[in-house]
Amino acid sequence: MSVTVGEIAGEVISRAGDTKRFLIAIAGPPGSGKSTMADNLADALKAKSESAEVLPMDGFHMDNAILIERGLLARKGIPETFDVRGFLDIIRAVKRADQEVLIPVFDRSREIAIASARVVSPEHRFIIVEGNYLLFNQGKWAELEGIFDYSIMLAPPIEVLEGRLWARWRGYKLTEEQASAKVYGNDLPNGRLILENRRPADVTLEIA
Repeated sequence: MSVTVGEIAGEVISRAGDTKRFLIAIAGPPGSGKSTMADNLADALKAKSESAEVLPMDGFHMDNAILIERGLLARKGIPETFDVRGFLDIIRAVKRADQEVLIPVFDRSREIAIASARVVSPEHRFIIVEGNYLLFNQGKWAELEGIFDYSIMLAPPIEVLEGRLWARWRGYKLTEEQASAKVYGNDLPNGRLILENRRPADVTLEIA
């Protein structure tokens, strides 16, 4: 399906009507373009005189110290390496739109989550939540079903994801061996897991 960010912005505004809070999910594998899509959609909504904020799921990564203790550091990014309970609590609080909610943001350059790094205020009408497992149908992630008012699935072909992931990790100055471990030992397996175990989305974009 081919649709522009501007068209999506128009669609969600139409669906939102006069509601005070409207949650949009942007899901997809690592490297699918979720962060870029979320920022572009927020800009498109603001250009239409709407208020919008981006809520990244990556802020709920468990700390590396915990992952080392659990033997999961090499698989950082799998469903079990996120604070899903904390994420669900925050999403439910944001959904109510009755108070300010502080959210963590992930700093990929340092591989750490920064607590209380972004504010979602009651005045933000559109909240764009972006992350790998928003439409994942397994474990506690399945509790997100029904909470989003509109959902977008980014599902580029595996070969496109592969190229983007190589570029990502090379950009962080990893050696070829280290980048290969990230791409083939973690990110692409995670991507396949996400694509094979997802709930239907309102719109699915195969090239993001």
